[in-house]
Amino acid sequence: MSDTKTLTVNGDSRTTSAATIAQLVQELGLAPEKVAVEHNGVIAPRSTLADVELGEGDSLEIVHFVGGGDAAQDDDTWSVAGRTFTSRLIVGTGKYKDFEQNAAALKASGAEIVTVAVRRVNVSDPGAPMLTDFIDPKETTYLPNTAGCFTADDAIRTLRLAREAGGWDLVKLEVLGEARTLYPDMRETLKATEVLAKEGFHPMVYCADDPIAAQQLEEAGAVAIMPLGAPIGSGLGIQNRVTIRLIVEGAKVPVLVDAGVGTASDAAVAMELGCDGVLMNTAIAEAKDPIRMARAMKLAVEAGRDAYLAGRMATRKYADPSSPLAGLI
Repeated sequence: MSDTKTLTVNGDSRTTSAATIAQLVQELGLAPEKVAVEHNGVIAPRSTLADVELGEGDSLEIVHFVGGGDAAQDDDTWSVAGRTFTSRLIVGTGKYKDFEQNAAALKASGAEIVTVAVRRVNVSDPGAPMLTDFIDPKETTYLPNTAGCFTADDAIRTLRLAREAGGWDLVKLEVLGEARTLYPDMRETLKATEVLAKEGFHPMVYCADDPIAAQQLEEAGAVAIMPLGAPIGSGLGIQNRVTIRLIVEGAKVPVLVDAGVGTASDAAVAMELGCDGVLMNTAIAEAKDPIRMARAMKLAVEAGRDAYLAGRMATRKYADPSSPLAGLI
């Protein structure tokens, strides 16, 4: 039986698996010592937050102190499977020189989610450094993925192990068709999505840049659609802006470009198309200066998002002078 429940938090419906108020506050990324909580109309003392259990249909108000006045809101967050994030950049954890460099790049990127591959433990050297020694899964959301899986069965098995190892149910699903292009096998991907969704997983799904396939994945239980911009690791940038835009327009779940980003301008384009976020690995890890590139990607995603929200000017066939021509000397 699922332990998830639906609450009303600050007026909005939210699904969570948190058992107590303290766990919910942590899930929201808040510091318990900086907030006050009202639970079903009764103030919950800060010292009791870890003891107050949450139930289906509970109502909570969570407040903190902010500056007075009518300052503009800068709370442009996005949510997936009941989890809310500020950064719209997701980064990978492969191809770095070492775990230390990986951790430094993550910090520079500002990303709150990292993808992690599920691999066998090196039983011959159990003391070898592990990713969790450098990137704390309590501070950064781990997104287990199925990189390297070529069948639905292999992907499902991998994610079942990931959930057993870390309790993760928010996962990234990719089922590849063949090794040369690393394009997704959409038939196997759809099959895996259906099975995982029925088992309580929340799959964010790597897919072809196909609006029809994206719709089918959403109907099958995908909590996010992740169309490729170009082949994985190619750095070619977004090759088909039209289909990405159509996917964004038709989706009721978040859409994130996954694969193909090579430089900051590619990330900005993805955001200008209306995507909720961008996932990348090679573009940062294989840059000559990964830390600086991570910072550039952070700024590019933010700039692209701002440009999308601002609404770009209309394009024209001919020139339109910025200064009036009337009154020329």
